[in-house]
Amino acid sequence: MRNPFDMSDLDSLVDEQEEQPYIDIHAYQTHDGNRSLLQPNENRHGDSLKDRFIGAIDTGTTSSRFIIFDCTGVPVAKYQMEFRQIHEHSGWHEQDPFDLVDSVYTCIEEAMKSFMALGHSPSEIEAIGVTSQRETTLVWDWETGEPLHNAIAWPDTRTKGLVRELKAQPGADELKNICGFPLSTYPSSVTLVWMLRNLPEVKKAYDEGRLAFGTVDTWLMYNLNGGPEGNVLVTDVTNASRTMFMNLKTLDYDDNLLEFFGIDRKKIRLPKILPSSDPDGYGWVRGGPLDGVPITSCLGDQSAALVGHCAFTPGTAKNTYGTGCFLLYNVGEEPVISKHGLLSTVGFQLGKHRKAVYALEGSVAVAGSGVSFLMNNMGFFRDSRKVSEVAATVPDSGGCVFVTAFSGLFAPYWIDDAKGTICESMLCQK
Repeated sequence: MRNPFDMSDLDSLVDEQEEQPYIDIHAYQTHDGNRSLLQPNENRHGDSLKDRFIGAIDTGTTSSRFIIFDCTGVPVAKYQMEFRQIHEHSGWHEQDPFDLVDSVYTCIEEAMKSFMALGHSPSEIEAIGVTSQRETTLVWDWETGEPLHNAIAWPDTRTKGLVRELKAQPGADELKNICGFPLSTYPSSVTLVWMLRNLPEVKKAYDEGRLAFGTVDTWLMYNLNGGPEGNVLVTDVTNASRTMFMNLKTLDYDDNLLEFFGIDRKKIRLPKILPSSDPDGYGWVRGGPLDGVPITSCLGDQSAALVGHCAFTPGTAKNTYGTGCFLLYNVGEEPVISKHGLLSTVGFQLGKHRKAVYALEGSVAVAGSGVSFLMNNMGFFRDSRKVSEVAATVPDSGGCVFVTAFSGLFAPYWIDDAKGTICESMLCQK
């Protein structure tokens, strides 16, 4: 194992919920499980907070970045880099697992160079958090830490035929009531089943009890903790809620869900599910400029955006435009199962002694990637930052409709075999 560090569902919900003080920025949970209040100008080392910082790892669909924030939330140093996307066949979307890890380490090293150039020391980094793309599926050998296949990314649609097969199984209609997801090409569970059926090395590791499974957050934290030496296999409730293996109410793996997908818990290493904020559970960085720094939080990227927008109370929401587009609406401390094509997911759980907060989600697979398509495939503009400027040159679309179903259609339709279409393009004059 190499170490790259070497060098209508929303009605009436708001009125039924009381506001909850989900975040106390002066509270610190100690390693013995107790909570102590910090004075506004102190940290857990007794120094001035002005000399303490936190770091954030963010590995999205196409790039990673590491940002260092001061105690007021202002970024003081950052670095971002893209990683390779692999498209071997139509509808396939893969990523090299080591590209994901290497990009994170590079971002950390480069951001830390900028941080130290400002006169700061690595010892001033209090903790780091991890956020990442969701649903993307990774498998590796638990004994060696070596990946058994490329990561299969969340927009991948190779499992369309498998989805049709699974929908015909007894009990398929009940899955959403347990885990909040409809059967589609989107969740990690379906991808894992495809891997077990089609990749002999993965099936062999599974049969021999060597197979480790996880989403990107799990893979990153496994490596940050030293890989096989650290033996840390964890995820948080928000990422686990994207697998279709977790029961939304118990926040743990559900035997009925695992049985439906044919997964034997005795044969596979599933990551331990933790709250989004857990100073003890996520381990610490081993090696590199952040050696010894604790990892204290983990969130799926869209849940992290919900927290970042301070949508802590029922009735608050956020919408994110990235590779895809994701609207999350805080519904409070009880999950709401949508009857209109939305997903039910975990928004966040900010501590082991706090309840999870749930969200309804409208997931759109293509947003920014649609802009890239218009630029790279259609030649509408040379710089994606010009898209608004180009759009403003005409009063309307002239009858053109662009259906960006490159990965099928997600919410609220969930049509896995839908195709991208530009309609009535001959009528467009500009």
